[in-house]
Amino acid sequence: MRFVTRKVHAFLDYPVALSLMALPFLLNLGASNPLAKWLAVATGAAAFVLTVLTDHELGVIRVLPYWFHVAVDRLVGTVFVVAPVALGFSGLDAAYYWVNGAAVLLVTFVLNAPERTPATA
Repeated sequence: MRFVTRKVHAFLDYPVALSLMALPFLLNLGASNPLAKWLAVATGAAAFVLTVLTDHELGVIRVLPYWFHVAVDRLVGTVFVVAPVALGFSGLDAAYYWVNGAAVLLVTFVLNAPERTPATA
């Protein structure tokens, strides 16, 4: 069940970051609150930088540990689930954040494979 390995996660990161930056425009988010558009765009840009800096297979400047990356992903998932209520998003704006937040939390808590250390490899 836990098939999202560090390598799989690395391959998901860039497309997810880019989709967070593009989909708000394609879906015309922001009808209920302009922050609905810009929160996703800013998160996508931050996710892209985080991925570049993460010590995993597709990291470019590998200075941040993978566990930190996963912790940030979990925080983002939580923020996305709470944002519609806290910021008054409704309709598609709210659904976008609830679906994305649930997906991030599912991947990072349920489907994320534990990292193998040399002692357990």
